[in-house]
Amino acid sequence: MGQAQDSGAKTKKSAKLWGGRFSETTAASVESFTESISYDRRLYRHDIMGSKAHARMLARQNLITDQERDAILQGLDDILADIEAGTFVFSPELEDVHMNIEKALTDRIGDAGAKLHTARSRNDQISLDLRLYLRDEAAELDRLLQGTQRAFVALARTYLGVVMPGYTHMQRAQPVLLSHHLLAYYEMFSRDRSRLKDCVRRMNLSPLGAAAMAGTGLPIDRESVAEELHFDGVTANSMDSSGDRDFALEFVFVLNLIQLHLSRLAEELVLWSSKEFSFVDIGDRYCTGSSIMPQKKNPDIPELIRGKTGRVTGALVSLLMTIKGLPLTYNRDLQEDKEPVFDALDTVKAGLTITAELLHNTTFHTKKLQQATRGGFMTATDLADYLVRKNIPFRKAHSIVGGVVAHCQQRGIELTDLDLDELRKFSPAIEQDIFNVLSVEGSVNSRISTGGTAQIQVERALEIAEQQLEKDS
Repeated sequence: MGQAQDSGAKTKKSAKLWGGRFSETTAASVESFTESISYDRRLYRHDIMGSKAHARMLARQNLITDQERDAILQGLDDILADIEAGTFVFSPELEDVHMNIEKALTDRIGDAGAKLHTARSRNDQISLDLRLYLRDEAAELDRLLQGTQRAFVALARTYLGVVMPGYTHMQRAQPVLLSHHLLAYYEMFSRDRSRLKDCVRRMNLSPLGAAAMAGTGLPIDRESVAEELHFDGVTANSMDSSGDRDFALEFVFVLNLIQLHLSRLAEELVLWSSKEFSFVDIGDRYCTGSSIMPQKKNPDIPELIRGKTGRVTGALVSLLMTIKGLPLTYNRDLQEDKEPVFDALDTVKAGLTITAELLHNTTFHTKKLQQATRGGFMTATDLADYLVRKNIPFRKAHSIVGGVVAHCQQRGIELTDLDLDELRKFSPAIEQDIFNVLSVEGSVNSRISTGGTAQIQVERALEIAEQQLEKDS
């Protein structure tokens, strides 16, 4: 009985839109394994946008009639409305977003719908959809990056003048302004925005018309479609267009750097909110407690941001490995491009959104920050620079100051505990004005080089950041 049923299934002709040369229906296991509609349905708006531009071009080129064009456009508008109303039924048997929309269109308007796919393939269609989608998402990402930058700038303005320890190797190094530290993140996200803009510029070429991989013999007008869809031009080589995912790789790389910057911030917030540092307090609404220890206040949000970085990095590695070794042109492997892109994008957008909220609900313990600058010989470099200004070679000055630090360590005191006579034992070049240099405030405000931590430089940098954000808004 089972064998007879199986034999009958094999003789049933495929009903797929591409099934003309197939004498058997697709196995259910293959349907399940190969479908992408479960995740690429999010491209529906951009798929319809591209199809409408394609239909208008086909009519201009007399490949379909004006009546057919109008029927296609109206049908696509109706499908879009149904999808957004939640009444459209996506079918896994139709594999992907393109086939679902095309089949629905043909069912609704008849033969005119079957003409829409003239002079294009799903190969150039998916590349078009993904470029349109990522271009729109890039604009949203830039908005979120601006929001995060605004939060840093607001904190930098609030805490202008507050001194804290700067670190190298997680050891106290030199005193800096807290605002200077916060604006370092502003700069990181500025570079992310710049990279995103560059990525979109390279992405913003229309692949439609490459067809499967060799172009088409029909008289299409690629340039007019590109212009209607606000591309800067068209891709130059049909084979490259069909198999290219550089734009997706670059986009996920940009996402990766954004997430890495969020993770660096998250690490500092986790450390700084600990009892050992007590530099910062995160609002209760953005923390959680322990199921067993009632006293706990856990920085779960920064920890999750830090943890999700592996997820975004994994998406990049996944996509790199998908592309690695693929021969030209299109291969079904490229169906695996979308899930890592979508997941990385969703993760980074969520991270940026919650980070901006978190920063607006974070306060710094200024006294604790100030106290933390009072130990660790943090003005030793300033003493060395002082000696350089007295015409002592830097390497010699470095050695002299190393001796001073060793002396203080033996006695269990700080540089500021030494009097002038004690300091002059190490170098007669040291004079009374040395005590201005050895103070934390004097150290900070001596860093007047462009980009330094002196308050005059930080105020200038803060004003520039505020002006740039105002210009971007």
